[in-house]
Amino acid sequence: MIYETNEKISKKYMGKGILLEEIGQRLRDAIMQSGMSQKAIAEKIGIHPSTVNKYIRSDKFPSIDTFARLCKALNVSSDTILGLNADG
Repeated sequence: MIYETNEKISKKYMGKGILLEEIGQRLRDAIMQSGMSQKAIAEKIGIHPSTVNKYIRSDKFPSIDTFARLCKALNVSSDTILGLNADG
């Protein structure tokens, strides 16, 4: 899988109102609301638990495929995680 660094993501989305730190916080909130552990989510979508932790700490951003699986596992829209709707 290909991961982008925090710096790359921040540059890519600068000026678009999307901050990696806010995405990490929304992921953290969605995980807490799901009631599942990071380990359970990781197993469900086929990644290592430490990778989930990197996402919520905003150290890494998942590939599009992994991001879609993560949103589905958490039963939350990608727009919500990205902060593109009123819920986010």
